[in-house]
Amino acid sequence: MTIFSRNAGTAITVALPEPNLAAIPEQVSHQGMSIAQFSAILLAYWIQIAVIAVVAASVAAIFIKLLPKTYTATATLIVSSDVKDPLAGRDFPAEMISNYVSTQIELLTSPIVLLPVVRQLDLMHDKDFAGNFNGSPDALREVVQKKLADAIRVERGTGGQLIFLSVSSKSAERAAQLANAVADVYIDQDRRRLNEPAAERAQRYTEELAELRGKVSTAQEKVAAFGKENGIGDMTSASAGVEEQALDALHQHLLETQNVERALESKNVGSPSADAPAGATGSVLSSQTLLDTELAQLAQLSSTYGPQHPKVRELNLQIALTRQALVDQKRALTANTQSQLAQTKELEQKYQRAIAEQDVKVAKVREAQAEGGKLLLELESAKAVYKQALDGFDQIMFQAVANHTNVSVVSPAFPPLRPSKPNKAKLMMMALLAAVGLGVAGPLGYGLFVARRLRCRDDMERDFGIAVLAQLDAVHSLGRAT
Repeated sequence: MTIFSRNAGTAITVALPEPNLAAIPEQVSHQGMSIAQFSAILLAYWIQIAVIAVVAASVAAIFIKLLPKTYTATATLIVSSDVKDPLAGRDFPAEMISNYVSTQIELLTSPIVLLPVVRQLDLMHDKDFAGNFNGSPDALREVVQKKLADAIRVERGTGGQLIFLSVSSKSAERAAQLANAVADVYIDQDRRRLNEPAAERAQRYTEELAELRGKVSTAQEKVAAFGKENGIGDMTSASAGVEEQALDALHQHLLETQNVERALESKNVGSPSADAPAGATGSVLSSQTLLDTELAQLAQLSSTYGPQHPKVRELNLQIALTRQALVDQKRALTANTQSQLAQTKELEQKYQRAIAEQDVKVAKVREAQAEGGKLLLELESAKAVYKQALDGFDQIMFQAVANHTNVSVVSPAFPPLRPSKPNKAKLMMMALLAAVGLGVAGPLGYGLFVARRLRCRDDMERDFGIAVLAQLDAVHSLGRAT
């Protein structure tokens, strides 16, 4: 039989007949540690547990206190869905915005953006990035770029168009500087990707405009040279009209001359002794009238007087003189008419020659106009194309010099007031839990595996299968007996 003193941790064994193990209850003989056994061990080593926990917590607190601080600065960017290409003029399709933003996030951490930041901030001479690296400048640049990429965290906003660019560093000011530098370089590259192609197209547009202006000048010079060569001041329908009017005027003068010629020819018909023609002058008509009057008087006198009568003889003499004067007048008239007729015929020939020359001139003008019309058509076409290009030139140049970008800064990065790492409160809580766990695990393991002792009735019953009949408080007078 065993009597166990709980407080003294002493077992007193009394010799009794060997018990029947089959009669021991089943719950007394099973294996394993009970809560009472663990509690007894912990209670026996509570001082050691407390010391270990306090020491471990103190060491952890000192370590956490000495941990370097890390500051994180965040710049907020927004991606616009409008296409700022001055020559495109359309918006992103809705299904492309997500892909576009994802591409911008990749660009933010790509060497295309980070390498200019490394050069701009001279990070190759920064100990936080370069350290004690020994190697070629290209290798050092790649190492620094990768460290900068590791310090960057890019997150997409819930709305889909916001981008949060966070950069971590040991200095709050340095973290903000790095974040703003990355954002500025990225936006500058985005601006150049948009504006440089537009500027190049505007330059080509300017060159094409100059070429069109040269074509207009060349066409004008050709028209002017052609007009000067052919003696045409204005190669329009008006020029041909003037020449044709001159030709019509010559035809009219020729017709009038021919009419005068026919009139003179009619005057020239008959002999000098004939009666006065229809177109005779006033002197001839007067002489003819006088002759007719005298003949009438002669006929009257002849009926009264004889042929030898003085009056009859005198009248005959007067009639002869009148007839002679009439003949002389007719002869002079005929000579004058013939002279005028010759002059008229000569004038008619001149008009005919002038008409022939004018016909040739009109034909040349019309031929020149046909050839010049082509030059005028080329000139008008060149002017129309040049004017159309010139109308859009101002807008193209205005858009080309504009400063477009699809990404803008909503909020720049500011130096954070508190470090983002380490979270000392969280680490201290974890350290306390670990210290307590270490304080408990150490003595517990020692009591279980190194210095195993009997501390409660469960140690007898569970480990040895011995039934405990009684449990006494500390019995200091008995000591230890077997």
